[in-house]
Amino acid sequence: MKQINEKTWQSDNGLITFIHGDCMELMAGCKEKEFDLACVDPEFGINIGKSARLVTDKGLKAKEWDNKPIDSRYFDVLFNVSNNQIIWGGNYYALPPNKHCIVWDKIQPEKLSFGMFDYAWTSFDGANKMFRQSVQKETIDFHPTSKPIGLYRWIFKNYAKPTDHIFDSHGGSMSSAIAAHMEGLKMTIIELDEEYFQKAIKRFATYESQQTISFDL
Repeated sequence: MKQINEKTWQSDNGLITFIHGDCMELMAGCKEKEFDLACVDPEFGINIGKSARLVTDKGLKAKEWDNKPIDSRYFDVLFNVSNNQIIWGGNYYALPPNKHCIVWDKIQPEKLSFGMFDYAWTSFDGANKMFRQSVQKETIDFHPTSKPIGLYRWIFKNYAKPTDHIFDSHGGSMSSAIAAHMEGLKMTIIELDEEYFQKAIKRFATYESQQTISFDL
């Protein structure tokens, strides 16, 4: 991994571009339909950053980023800069009617306080799809809503073409970037929180130097 400037890093193969900044500012400078696929996981407005099970039980620093839902203007801009979209937490937003969704079955007991599955709104057609993988298989200790690398690899295998340019507006733990790198895809990924960004960059750099992470899909 190489640092381009104080806010931008790139993978050694040049396919993955990491940006520390505001996704709305980045998208404002993008061309119409610049990205082939936006695969995003924006804030829901449920105060997950201050959850007792994360702050008290796991010792994570309380964060303000999920205090309120993302501004609805975000979706207007996102649809403008991308041809297709996969939006996690689509059930939290007033999005257009869709013909296809993705569900991640977390394979966990019913009585736990965690949600048993995550839902993604998509712009695609066809039969709905489900990915099944235990939430316990991949755990990230610095981000409360990290999704597994295996999930993103499955998404890219099913919804992306080899020449696609992928966009992730809320990079978080950068699982999507690792998955895109594994699949040889071009990606631009941005994260606003400095702590998350620095730890995720370190995580990706460790993966890139070792490239020992593998999953059966």
